[in-house]
Amino acid sequence: MPDAATAPETVILADGEYPAEGIPATLLAQARYVVCCDGAADAYTARGGIPSAIVGDGDSIGRTTAQRFRDILHIVPDQETNDLTKAFSFCMEQGRRELTILGATGGREDHAIGNIALLADYARQADVQMVTPYGVFNAVEGAATFDSMPRQQVSIFTIVPGTRISVRGLRYTPPAEGFRSWWCGTLNEAETNTFAIETDGPALLFRTFLRKA
Repeated sequence: MPDAATAPETVILADGEYPAEGIPATLLAQARYVVCCDGAADAYTARGGIPSAIVGDGDSIGRTTAQRFRDILHIVPDQETNDLTKAFSFCMEQGRRELTILGATGGREDHAIGNIALLADYARQADVQMVTPYGVFNAVEGAATFDSMPRQQVSIFTIVPGTRISVRGLRYTPPAEGFRSWWCGTLNEAETNTFAIETDGPALLFRTFLRKA
Protein backbone atom coordinates (compact mmCIF):
# COMPACT_ATOMS: atom_id res chain seq x y z
CA MET A 1 0.00 0.00 0.00
CA PRO A 2 1.17 3.56 -0.53
CA ASP A 3 3.13 4.83 2.45
CA ALA A 4 1.91 8.37 3.15
CA ALA A 5 5.03 8.94 5.25
CA THR A 6 7.34 8.34 2.27
CA ALA A 7 7.52 10.96 -0.46
CA PRO A 8 6.94 9.46 -3.91
CA GLU A 9 9.84 9.76 -6.31
CA THR A 10 7.62 10.89 -9.19
CA VAL A 11 3.91 11.70 -9.37
CA ILE A 12 1.92 11.95 -12.58
CA LEU A 13 -1.15 14.10 -11.93
CA ALA A 14 -3.97 13.32 -14.36
CA ASP A 15 -6.96 15.54 -15.09
CA GLY A 16 -9.65 13.54 -13.27
CA GLU A 17 -10.87 14.08 -9.72
CA TYR A 18 -8.30 16.27 -7.99
CA PRO A 19 -6.58 14.59 -5.00
CA ALA A 20 -7.71 17.15 -2.44
CA GLU A 21 -7.74 15.00 0.70
CA GLY A 22 -6.63 11.74 2.29
CA ILE A 23 -3.70 9.63 1.15
CA PRO A 24 -3.72 10.94 -2.47
CA ALA A 25 -3.44 14.54 -1.23
CA THR A 26 -0.58 13.63 1.11
CA LEU A 27 1.30 11.84 -1.66
CA LEU A 28 0.90 14.82 -3.98
CA ALA A 29 2.04 17.28 -1.31
CA GLN A 30 5.17 15.24 -0.57
CA ALA A 31 6.11 14.34 -4.15
CA ARG A 32 9.64 15.21 -5.18
CA TYR A 33 8.77 15.57 -8.88
CA VAL A 34 5.28 16.26 -10.31
CA VAL A 35 4.39 15.84 -13.96
CA CYS A 36 0.98 17.34 -14.73
CA CYS A 37 -1.11 16.19 -17.64
CA ASP A 38 -1.90 19.49 -19.32
CA GLY A 39 -5.42 19.99 -17.96
CA ALA A 40 -4.37 19.06 -14.43
CA ALA A 41 -1.82 21.86 -14.37
CA ASP A 42 -4.54 24.50 -13.91
CA ALA A 43 -5.94 22.83 -10.80
CA TYR A 44 -2.48 22.09 -9.36
CA THR A 45 -1.11 25.59 -9.81
CA ALA A 46 -4.36 27.19 -8.58
CA ARG A 47 -3.66 25.45 -5.25
CA GLY A 48 -0.11 26.76 -5.11
CA GLY A 49 1.67 23.82 -6.70
CA ILE A 50 4.68 24.28 -8.96
CA PRO A 51 4.89 21.46 -11.52
CA SER A 52 8.19 19.96 -12.57
CA ALA A 53 6.81 19.42 -16.07
CA ILE A 54 3.51 19.74 -17.93
CA VAL A 55 2.86 17.23 -20.72
CA GLY A 56 -0.03 16.73 -23.11
CA ASP A 57 -1.54 17.77 -26.41
CA GLY A 58 -2.26 21.25 -25.06
CA ASP A 59 -6.00 21.24 -25.69
CA SER A 60 -7.12 21.53 -22.06
CA ILE A 61 -4.58 23.74 -20.32
CA GLY A 62 -5.53 27.36 -19.64
CA ARG A 63 -3.76 30.09 -21.60
CA THR A 64 -2.45 31.80 -18.45
CA THR A 65 -0.98 28.55 -17.08
CA ALA A 66 0.55 27.66 -20.45
CA GLN A 67 2.22 31.06 -20.68
CA ARG A 68 3.43 31.08 -17.10
CA PHE A 69 5.02 27.63 -17.38
CA ARG A 70 5.98 27.69 -21.06
CA ASP A 71 9.56 26.65 -20.24
CA ILE A 72 8.40 23.30 -18.81
CA LEU A 73 5.40 22.76 -21.11
CA HIS A 74 5.90 19.80 -23.44
CA ILE A 75 3.27 19.68 -26.20
CA VAL A 76 2.88 16.27 -27.85
CA PRO A 77 0.34 16.55 -30.69
CA ASP A 78 -0.01 12.76 -31.20
CA GLN A 79 -3.73 11.90 -31.05
CA GLU A 80 -3.13 8.14 -30.89
CA THR A 81 -2.36 8.34 -27.15
CA ASN A 82 -4.03 10.16 -24.27
CA ASP A 83 -2.36 12.75 -22.04
CA LEU A 84 -1.65 10.19 -19.31
CA THR A 85 0.35 8.05 -21.73
CA LYS A 86 2.16 11.13 -23.02
CA ALA A 87 3.14 11.99 -19.42
CA PHE A 88 4.18 8.39 -18.77
CA SER A 89 6.37 8.35 -21.90
CA PHE A 90 7.95 11.64 -20.82
CA CYS A 91 8.87 10.06 -17.46
CA MET A 92 10.41 7.07 -19.24
CA GLU A 93 12.52 9.43 -21.37
CA GLN A 94 13.68 11.14 -18.16
CA GLY A 95 14.70 7.80 -16.63
CA ARG A 96 11.97 7.94 -13.99
CA ARG A 97 10.86 4.39 -13.29
CA GLU A 98 9.08 4.68 -9.90
CA LEU A 99 5.75 6.34 -10.60
CA THR A 100 2.60 7.14 -8.64
CA ILE A 101 -0.39 8.20 -10.72
CA LEU A 102 -2.98 10.46 -9.06
CA GLY A 103 -6.18 12.03 -10.36
CA ALA A 104 -6.75 9.32 -12.98
CA THR A 105 -10.30 8.46 -11.87
CA GLY A 106 -13.42 10.52 -11.22
CA GLY A 107 -14.99 12.68 -13.86
CA ARG A 108 -15.84 10.86 -17.09
CA GLU A 109 -16.10 7.13 -16.57
CA ASP A 110 -14.70 6.25 -20.02
CA HIS A 111 -11.54 8.21 -19.23
CA ALA A 112 -11.22 6.46 -15.86
CA ILE A 113 -11.63 2.97 -17.36
CA GLY A 114 -9.11 3.76 -20.09
CA ASN A 115 -6.57 5.10 -17.60
CA ILE A 116 -6.89 2.06 -15.34
CA ALA A 117 -6.55 -0.36 -18.26
CA LEU A 118 -3.35 1.38 -19.38
CA LEU A 119 -1.64 0.30 -16.14
CA ALA A 120 -1.05 -3.15 -17.63
CA ASP A 121 1.00 -1.57 -20.43
CA TYR A 122 2.86 0.81 -18.13
CA ALA A 123 3.81 -1.93 -15.66
CA ARG A 124 5.92 -3.65 -18.31
CA GLN A 125 8.22 -0.62 -18.31
CA ALA A 126 8.12 0.82 -14.80
CA ASP A 127 7.23 0.32 -11.15
CA VAL A 128 3.87 2.09 -11.22
CA GLN A 129 0.82 2.38 -9.01
CA MET A 130 -2.43 4.32 -9.42
CA VAL A 131 -3.83 5.76 -6.21
CA THR A 132 -7.49 6.82 -5.93
CA PRO A 133 -9.45 8.26 -3.00
CA TYR A 134 -10.46 4.70 -2.07
CA GLY A 135 -7.46 2.51 -2.70
CA VAL A 136 -4.63 1.60 -5.06
CA PHE A 137 -4.44 -0.16 -8.42
CA ASN A 138 -1.44 -2.24 -9.48
CA ALA A 139 -0.88 -4.33 -12.57
CA VAL A 140 0.48 -7.85 -12.22
CA GLU A 141 1.71 -10.41 -14.74
CA GLY A 142 3.50 -13.41 -13.34
CA ALA A 143 4.20 -13.70 -9.62
CA ALA A 144 3.97 -10.86 -7.09
CA THR A 145 3.44 -10.29 -3.37
CA PHE A 146 1.49 -7.36 -1.93
CA ASP A 147 1.11 -5.80 1.50
CA SER A 148 -2.38 -6.03 2.94
CA MET A 149 -4.30 -6.21 6.19
CA PRO A 150 -6.87 -8.74 7.43
CA ARG A 151 -10.34 -8.08 5.95
CA GLN A 152 -9.00 -5.68 3.35
CA GLN A 153 -11.05 -5.87 0.16
CA VAL A 154 -9.08 -7.02 -2.89
CA SER A 155 -10.43 -7.14 -6.44
CA ILE A 156 -8.71 -8.82 -9.39
CA PHE A 157 -9.54 -7.94 -13.01
CA THR A 158 -8.09 -10.02 -15.83
CA ILE A 159 -7.39 -8.29 -19.13
CA VAL A 160 -7.81 -11.48 -21.16
CA PRO A 161 -10.71 -13.82 -20.24
CA GLY A 162 -9.48 -17.22 -19.09
CA THR A 163 -6.22 -15.91 -17.63
CA ARG A 164 -5.21 -18.42 -14.96
CA ILE A 165 -4.70 -17.04 -11.45
CA SER A 166 -3.51 -18.57 -8.21
CA VAL A 167 -3.48 -16.77 -4.87
CA ARG A 168 -2.25 -17.28 -1.31
CA GLY A 169 -3.52 -15.22 1.60
CA LEU A 170 -6.90 -14.32 0.09
CA ARG A 171 -10.20 -15.71 1.31
CA TYR A 172 -11.53 -16.94 -2.04
CA THR A 173 -9.69 -19.13 -4.56
CA PRO A 174 -10.10 -18.21 -8.25
CA PRO A 175 -11.48 -21.00 -10.47
CA ALA A 176 -8.92 -23.18 -12.23
CA GLU A 177 -10.19 -22.09 -15.64
CA GLY A 178 -9.86 -18.39 -14.80
CA PHE A 179 -12.52 -15.70 -14.59
CA ARG A 180 -15.12 -15.66 -17.35
CA SER A 181 -15.88 -11.94 -16.97
CA TRP A 182 -14.45 -8.77 -15.38
CA TRP A 183 -16.67 -8.75 -12.33
CA CYS A 184 -15.95 -12.34 -11.26
CA GLY A 185 -12.76 -11.43 -9.36
CA THR A 186 -14.16 -8.53 -7.37
CA LEU A 187 -14.54 -8.30 -3.59
CA ASN A 188 -12.08 -10.92 -2.46
CA GLU A 189 -10.62 -10.42 1.00
CA ALA A 190 -7.12 -10.49 2.48
CA GLU A 191 -6.61 -12.78 5.46
CA THR A 192 -3.13 -11.69 6.60
CA ASN A 193 -0.67 -8.80 6.24
CA THR A 194 0.55 -9.99 2.85
CA PHE A 195 -0.85 -12.02 0.00
CA ALA A 196 0.65 -13.56 -3.12
CA ILE A 197 -0.76 -13.77 -6.63
CA GLU A 198 0.48 -15.48 -9.78
CA THR A 199 -1.02 -15.11 -13.25
CA ASP A 200 -0.22 -16.35 -16.74
CA GLY A 201 -1.40 -13.10 -18.30
CA PRO A 202 -1.94 -9.43 -17.48
CA ALA A 203 -4.28 -8.56 -14.61
CA LEU A 204 -5.21 -5.52 -12.54
CA LEU A 205 -5.39 -5.55 -8.77
CA PHE A 206 -7.28 -3.10 -6.50
CA ARG A 207 -6.76 -2.90 -2.73
CA THR A 208 -8.97 -0.70 -0.59
CA PHE A 209 -7.49 1.62 2.03
CA LEU A 210 -10.09 0.59 4.60
CA ARG A 211 -10.76 -2.96 5.73
CA LYS A 212 -14.24 -4.45 5.67
CA ALA A 213 -16.19 -3.63 8.85
